Amino acid sequence: MESDCHSIDRADPHRARTGKRQAANRVADADLLSAARACVLAAGVRRTTLTEVARTAGVSRMTLYRRFPDVGSMVTSLVTVEFGEVLDQARLAAVTGQARQRLVRVMVRGIRLLHEAPLLQRVLETDAELLLPYLVERLGGTQLAADGFIREYLAAGHADGSIRPGDVAVQARSLLLLTQSFVISAGPATEDVGIDSLTDELAHLLDGALQPRSPS
Repeated sequence: MESDCHSIDRADPHRARTGKRQAANRVADADLLSAARACVLAAGVRRTTLTEVARTAGVSRMTLYRRFPDVGSMVTSLVTVEFGEVLDQARLAAVTGQARQRLVRVMVRGIRLLHEAPLLQRVLETDAELLLPYLVERLGGTQLAADGFIREYLAAGHADGSIRPGDVAVQARSLLLLTQSFVISAGPATEDVGIDSLTDELAHLLDGALQPRSPS
């Protein structure tokens, strides 16, 4: 069944423009990605086609192809944008306090935001198998971005004494592996336990794991 993403409302800033086809040099990547986002939300990744995205954006398929050779490259760009926005919003959740406190707050806030992120949730709902390579074969760009994000707070925590000493790279990767399960497996895990309760418990786990050890 064909998706109906080309019939989206123009008033939504995340959705694509429709109407008369535009010259390639007048169409911003943001407009093309907005169209792709609308199609993925409407139909899922595997059922989204370049033809449908081009129709939604009001451009020719060739115009779209010159910017994005396949749906996968568009989805990668979309996920990168959405994840970057989540990190920016999460950072705002903790602007005061010691680094350990800030790290715990931003990680919990980030997980809650990702639990509500439309694009990620749509991928998990319809095309979760596309995430498997990033769990068993290699780390993706968003995972590496999260790793770098965590390292900033760990380094600050080592400096202010609020986080126990350790190898920043090892600590960051361990936290990444722990917390990504709260994102990827949140759907089935929250069928009988609320996401807020789970992330509250995660906050206790993170805080306890990062606290400096008392001298014996």
